Amino acid sequence: MTVIAVLAEPPRPGLVLSELAETSPLSEAEAADLYAAMLKDVCIAVERSGGDLLVNYRAEDDLSDEFTGDHRSEAEIRSVVADALGGTDDARFEPQVGSTFSARAGNTVSHLLTEEEVHSVAVVRPVAPLLGRTHIDSAAMKLRSTPVVLGPSTEGRVYFSGFLDPIDFTDAYAEPEVETLAERADDAGHGLDYVPMLPVLETGADLATVVPMLRSRVESERVVPEHTTTFVFEKGLRVESTDGVLELVRD
Repeated sequence: MTVIAVLAEPPRPGLVLSELAETSPLSEAEAADLYAAMLKDVCIAVERSGGDLLVNYRAEDDLSDEFTGDHRSEAEIRSVVADALGGTDDARFEPQVGSTFSARAGNTVSHLLTEEEVHSVAVVRPVAPLLGRTHIDSAAMKLRSTPVVLGPSTEGRVYFSGFLDPIDFTDAYAEPEVETLAERADDAGHGLDYVPMLPVLETGADLATVVPMLRSRVESERVVPEHTTTFVFEKGLRVESTDGVLELVRD
């Protein structure tokens, strides 16, 4: 089985999706609520797949004082995951270790592959609400024979990075992520494959991309990420054309 490590932060205003709050109609508190909704949907997708869910959380001691919460980070994230899955019995929780995202992702992947000798590991961030069970299972299938599998997104980002063997993770997620990771795979002599592109949601422009996709899927009665879609509809988010310019608005 592939271990799917969801690298999560506690959903606190200003800590998560700060650029989204700066570039969209959402406040910092609303952006944090959206992050929690996406975390739920991503964990549901992993739980429904053939992979093992590892929630890799930022420890409270790693957060700056301005983002200190009323509850410990682990407890806060456990509560969100429990609400999504109806409990946490099927999820494993471990703290992230490292000073940068590349270091934290690398430590998780390297530990699982070398110390625990799992078959393969994938890194996912809870900002890809359209990530579904089929995407995860397709990537896991590719990881049976291909050392590195990437899920590309817009602006050179990735929503999924899977590893059968380690790479050099020093600054491995430097922008553009998909190109940097491909270079590191090549440097290690690893073969590389891809799963289909999906949007990630970190900025106002990303939200303007995702909102019409979700509304379209609801209109056509297709499967949607429940919690993210509920957030979009409850906040009245939609994209409208004004004098030929597309704009994200609220009802």
